[in-house]
Amino acid sequence: MTFIVKTTRREEFADITSRVADAVREAGLEKGLCLVFVPHTTAGVTVNEGANLDVATDILAALDRMAPRDFPFRHAEGNSPAHVKASLMGSSVTLSVAEGRLVLGAWQGVFLCEFDGPRARKVLVSLIPERL
Repeated sequence: MTFIVKTTRREEFADITSRVADAVREAGLEKGLCLVFVPHTTAGVTVNEGANLDVATDILAALDRMAPRDFPFRHAEGNSPAHVKASLMGSSVTLSVAEGRLVLGAWQGVFLCEFDGPRARKVLVSLIPERL
């Protein structure tokens, strides 16, 4: 399954948990793995706290310190910080599925990490059933 996430800011964490959960439910997967992949070089995906929005703000601030916009990057397009941040976050996450649902901790959510927006980002969800 593939879906599009339209981001609205240069940098943001977009909660995609419900869309990934919908993909699992619609496919009828009872037990197995769910791979979420973002095929972009300036966006990533992560699992982190979804209950308190300050967590995403803090992560973005920490990433800004690691890859500041005023660093003398050589990449001429001006979006090198976005490439660095996407590499740090990663382009995929693998989640367990049990009893037809994503297995996430009480506070966890799945987030598309936008670093070069606003844009329309593609998210691919691949489901792998458990084989006995």
